[in-house]
Order: sequence, then structure tokens, then C-alpha cells
Amino acid sequence: MKITRIINNNVVCAVNERHQEMMLLGSGIGFQKKKGDAVTVEKIEKEFFLKSKHVTGKLYALLAQIPMEYIRVSDSIIQYAKQSLDKELNENIYLTLTDHINFAVSRYKQGMNFNNALLSEIKAFYANEYRVALKALEMINQEFNITLPEDEAGFIALHIVNAELGSEMEETMKITQLIQKVLNIIRYQFKIHFNENSLHYARLITHLKFFAYRLFNNTVVTSNDSDFLNIIKEKYKLEYQCSLRIAQFIRVDYGKELTEDELVYLTVHIKRVTDEEKV
Repeated sequence: MKITRIINNNVVCAVNERHQEMMLLGSGIGFQKKKGDAVTVEKIEKEFFLKSKHVTGKLYALLAQIPMEYIRVSDSIIQYAKQSLDKELNENIYLTLTDHINFAVSRYKQGMNFNNALLSEIKAFYANEYRVALKALEMINQEFNITLPEDEAGFIALHIVNAELGSEMEETMKITQLIQKVLNIIRYQFKIHFNENSLHYARLITHLKFFAYRLFNNTVVTSNDSDFLNIIKEKYKLEYQCSLRIAQFIRVDYGKELTEDELVYLTVHIKRVTDEEKV
């Protein structure tokens, strides 16, 4: 392998025999090296193959400013998340999570802790991602010998959700807030308390997550099954009325219209979760 770029003493960019570009981490791997030199294989601790040139370029710039421990712990968290959630994650998480960890540790050392206003919602809506984030918090605290607050697990969970959806942090926070508002409408109309451990509640949250993602990205669901739509509207009248109320809220607050298909699928999920609460 030949070095094509030196980021710092511990991070280099190299190309292998198959002309694949990669990022290599290792203590002293770039020390007294220059472009074109052979990589000291024994010093390689981590190898990264990132497809996105945009992400790679920004990550290089970040790693030129921070110790390699941040990308190392970030990578460990990402691999754990992929395995635990059995999902692929957008490569952008290597940049955003590494940057967040660096910022969080820096804030902690300065005695500046941020409260996470959405922590309760994150725990409820993204339970699996939050469990991964709690483990991530353990990894970070152990690596840097610190004690970050639980609020940070909420932020990390959002980074994981971003990577699952391929969205930005701002959009994920908007999605989370929208889910909470929709649940409040359902809760108020049917005067129920959700069982957050139930299967139907989990399905409703999953539906709302992708429903909100579609809404903010201007994509729609269409089934072309008018018979099914009419049956649901007729059979579940109260639930459909609740969907119409949600549509009105979205129209007023977000200036977006829901399709009949979105309304009907929402109706089905509302029916399931409200029936469960009546049992």
C-alpha cells in the first residue's frame, strides 16, 4: 500500500494493490512519512473504505484537528449499532458522530452540559437506537475517563436515526416533534394512555417515523386500491376522523397536504393501537 495523503501522524490516506482508496489509522503511521511512501503495515489499527468522496473529504479535515481516539470510538459505536440493529447506516455518521463526540467531550471538560429537550420522546420513539446509544455512552466514558450525562445518549440516538433514514439532524428533530404532536392528537381524541411496550404502539411509531420522513421529503404513498380505501373509511369512521384532524394540523402547521392513502394507512394504525388500549 502506498500513502497518497498524510492527515496527521496517526491518520493517512492510502491506495492498495487493487487501486482502492482507504483511510488508515494507527499510532505513528504517518510519522516521518510522505506521499508515495509505503505504509508500515504493522502500524495499521483501523481501515476505512468510504464510498462518499464528500464525507471522506470532510472527515479528513476533522481528523486533522482531533486525536484519532475520537474516530476509533466512533467506529466502534457504528459497528456495534450496525450489528445490534441489523441495519446499514449512511456513511455520513462517521463524520457527524465523530464530530459530536469530540464536541461533547470538549463541553464536558469545560463544565458545559446541554439538556436534551427531546430525551423523553427519543426514549419512547427510538427505543432500540436509544439502547445502542446507552452502550455508546459507556464506550465514550470509558475511552476518555469521563461521565457524560444521559442526555448525550439521546443525541447519539438521533445521530443513529439520521443514519438509518439518511436525513440531517434538524430533520430528525422535526420528525420527532411531529410524532409527539400526532400522538397527542390521538391521545386526546380517544382519551387513552399508550402502552409503550406494546407491539401495536411500536408499529404506530415506526409508521409515523417514515410518514414524517416522507412528509418532509415531499414523497407520497399511493396504492391505487380504491376499494380498500373506501372500506377502511367506512369501517373505521372514528379513526378516520382522527386522521382527518391530524391532516388539518399538518396543513396548518406545515403547509402540506396528506393523500388519501396516507390518511387510510394512518387510520389502520390508529385503529390497532386504540383497540389495544380498550382491552
